[in-house]
Amino acid sequence: MGTHVIKMPDIGEGIAEVELSQWHVKVGDLVVEDQVLADVMTDKAMVDIPSPVHGKVIALGGQPGEVMAVGSVLISIEVEGAGNLKESAAPAPVAAKEPPAAAQVEVAVESKPAAAAAPRPAAVCQGPMVAREADERPLASPAVRKHALDLGIQLRLVRGSGPAGRILHDDLEAYLAQGQSNASAPAAAAYAQRNDEEQIPVIGMRRKIAQRMQDATQRAAHFSYVEEIDVTAIEELRAHLNEKHGASRGKLTLLPFLVRALVVALRDFPQMNARYDDEAQVITRLGAVHVGVATQSDVGLMVPVVRHAEARSLWDSAAEISRLANAARNGKASRDELSGSTITLTSLGALGGIVSTPVLNLPEVAIVGVNKIVERPMVVKGQVVIRKMMNLSSSFDHRVVDGMDAALFIQAIRGLLEQPATLFVE
Repeated sequence: MGTHVIKMPDIGEGIAEVELSQWHVKVGDLVVEDQVLADVMTDKAMVDIPSPVHGKVIALGGQPGEVMAVGSVLISIEVEGAGNLKESAAPAPVAAKEPPAAAQVEVAVESKPAAAAAPRPAAVCQGPMVAREADERPLASPAVRKHALDLGIQLRLVRGSGPAGRILHDDLEAYLAQGQSNASAPAAAAYAQRNDEEQIPVIGMRRKIAQRMQDATQRAAHFSYVEEIDVTAIEELRAHLNEKHGASRGKLTLLPFLVRALVVALRDFPQMNARYDDEAQVITRLGAVHVGVATQSDVGLMVPVVRHAEARSLWDSAAEISRLANAARNGKASRDELSGSTITLTSLGALGGIVSTPVLNLPEVAIVGVNKIVERPMVVKGQVVIRKMMNLSSSFDHRVVDGMDAALFIQAIRGLLEQPATLFVE
């Protein structure tokens, strides 16, 4: 038997240290080649670290939340043969996700033929239920943890069938199925007093989100401006285009129209499409419109970037927004796809509420927030009619953007959306 020592890999971009976010294995676990060992957090992304070998974990190089230098010992694995005592770096990271929201997601382990000298251990499910200590934190992805929370399941009671005993979605379903078959618990249990507590360390992606939000609110002089918009006409146009071209070109949501409105309005308000370096005291206005589209993932907010929106048609923007959103939610978005925006568009969809106060995505100076569409009685030419109304709740950096300019900018967007033909008149 030998020892294979894996060092923290060089993730690139001149990064000298990373934060160890989460272990997916523990000492004594049997691991297979390409199995995810740990998640690490850079300034820009969450990265999965896979195993280059199969063997048994004998030592971990750090604790979650610890900042580790590139080249430091990450993990030691006992392997067949002489091992690799020269302390090789881990293989190239297999996935990257961005903080705002960067997300750690469940990763499927791809099977590969194992060497005859060291057959791979097989994961065996020993049943849906297991007893753990109250403070023991079972292995599970954020998506599984959220699913369990939604279902009211305590993960410490669920037996995991994944690698290293990791709990999967199927294990939750098996636990529920067993619970239904044992439905002898008294109904009063639903009203029993609870005194349990759970401490959740703010590390990894959540720490990055917290740091960036705190930094944005401390450094920028935020102010918000809210305006209501009659979107009846543009919703009628969207429905017409979807009926005529949806089957061949894809369905349009409201977002591509909003991106187009931003592009057109920015021609007259270039100061909104800018980045502010407050340390150098320099404002950089950009001709290219790279629209960040805030996207919710299982672990937080991510902001994939629709690059050169000024050169895209409605359907091109729609396809790119859909592609980037899926990549972000599945943890497949690259660092390049999650950085470089010049202005951000954020929307909570049907949960958008009436008013919101979005936080700037520094170093940008403007963010446009979309609230939900509601039908309301409105007075139009002296008549009360039902119209589809929507608020834009937008925030600006008052160090760079004057209040009147912000109001005029939003009014320009309002005019474009209420008279949608003007979106395409050059």
